[in-house]
This record gives sequence, C-alpha cells and structure tokens, in this order.
Amino acid sequence: MKIVVFVNHVPDTETKVKVGADGKSIDPAGVNFMLNPYDEFAVEEGLKAKQKFGGEVVVVSLGGEANKETLRKALAMGCDKAVLLKDLSVRDSFGIAAALAEYAKEYGAELLLAGKQSIDYDNSQVGGLVAEMLGIPSITVVVKLDITDGNVVAEREIEGGHEIVHSKLPVLITAQKGLNEPRYPSLKGIMEAKRKPIEEKPAAPAESHVETTGMTKPSAKSAGKIVGTDAAAAVELVRLLHEEAKVI
Repeated sequence: MKIVVFVNHVPDTETKVKVGADGKSIDPAGVNFMLNPYDEFAVEEGLKAKQKFGGEVVVVSLGGEANKETLRKALAMGCDKAVLLKDLSVRDSFGIAAALAEYAKEYGAELLLAGKQSIDYDNSQVGGLVAEMLGIPSITVVVKLDITDGNVVAEREIEGGHEIVHSKLPVLITAQKGLNEPRYPSLKGIMEAKRKPIEEKPAAPAESHVETTGMTKPSAKSAGKIVGTDAAAAVELVRLLHEEAKVI
C-alpha cells in the first residue's frame, strides 16, 4: 500500500511567541519547533497500516530547511521515506494543500493521513482541501480506523457523540487524539534516521486566497479584585458582575 502522511513543523506549545518586525508573522528567534502533535497520530496510523498491508510510508512536509528536523523525527518513528516540498513563501491553507495534493497525485497515494489540525493556526482546512483537489473522500477527526479489502470504516468525533463513516480507498483521514498512542523513536530508529536522505522537491506553485494583514498578541488580563471576605460582599459582587463585567 502507498501511504502518505502530511506533517507540519510548528512552534512548541510551551514557547512564548512574539510578533515579528513585519507585524504579520511570528518572530522565530528563540522559538523551539516540533512535529505537530496531531500529525504524530497520523504517522503512527500510517505505520500501523504498513504493518498490516505492507508497502511504504512516505512523510511529506512543506517549508524550508528547518522542516527537516520534523521529517527526521517521523523517519525515526519508522517512516520509510521523507520528502521536503521546498518553499519559503507565505502560503494560506489553499496554497499548502495544492502543493501537498500535487505530490500525492504524482506518488499515487492510496491512504493519505494528516493531523486534524495544526496547532499554530488551527485552521483545520488542509486535509479536506487536499482530498477535494484530488477528488477523493475525506473523513475528519477520526478516533478509530479499520481498513479491510479496500473498505474503510472510521469512527469520528462529532458534537455530542461519535459517528461511523464507511468509505473506500483511496481516502484521506485526519487524525484526532485517541486514534492511537504514537510510538517513541528508538535509539536504532534515531540513528537510522540520521543516515536516511530527505528528498527535496520544489513545491508546486499555487495562488493564496487569504492574506495576513496584521498579527497582534491578546491584551493582557487585568488584575483580579477581591470585593470582600464575608456574606456582605455578595451584593457588591453581583453589582460588579452586572455593571462592570456585564456578564449578568
């Protein structure tokens, strides 16, 4: 089976992000980057599919040289091949999806996997866009996946419960937390990943449909206020919630 996993190189969740000098992007200075956590579930599911059906798992990322760090982690987890679609320009979800879809089409992918969203912009759009561009079905926020004889049965999260979706290969799956438990790279895997070449290809050109005109950090929270320590403070608290906070 030909399995492709799309991964993103994102700021660590504990990093204190600063807005860059252009006012439109983050300042990368001092920022630690990592493999997008939701993409780890996608990588693991791809490796499980390979163990069941054979074939190979190709991990793909769009970006610059820094993305190789993320690709090498996926290789250390057990992926067979890594591809960097090189492009340093700023792309929206449509532009990213167009480049990923073009590679998947050339490769002839049967099972396509990605995280349900990327934790940097949280758009949750790329997976569905890739599937639409390829003309194949997509199943999102999947927490359980079973593939038998080309038939796909996926359990996905919806508001208030779960639903079961049936499809056929080829299909694109976006992974939600709970789908599996991603493996840790072994020492052997880490050493082998250092020796595996990362194929570099120019990303297919695509026109972006969204432009970022500005980026600002949220306003600092105001200091808390103690209105009293006994029952008499209840009246004042209600007044403040009504007149100042305007929540009641």
